[in-house]
Amino acid sequence: MSSLSAASVEASPAIEGAEQKKPLKPCCACPETKKARDACIIDKGEESCTDLIEAHKECMRALGFKI
Repeated sequence: MSSLSAASVEASPAIEGAEQKKPLKPCCACPETKKARDACIIDKGEESCTDLIEAHKECMRALGFKI
């Protein structure tokens, strides 16, 4: 039974390491700026939210996305 427990413990870090190396999806990046941008666009329209749109683009670029 101890060998089974040791195998379980060894497998866990490998799984966690694989999850950490997954690339960040654009939909999940910069949630703070995305939320503010989306709320502004819904309330005021896209033309009134250029500062928030640009802030979100800058955040995405900082994470390596090409926008």
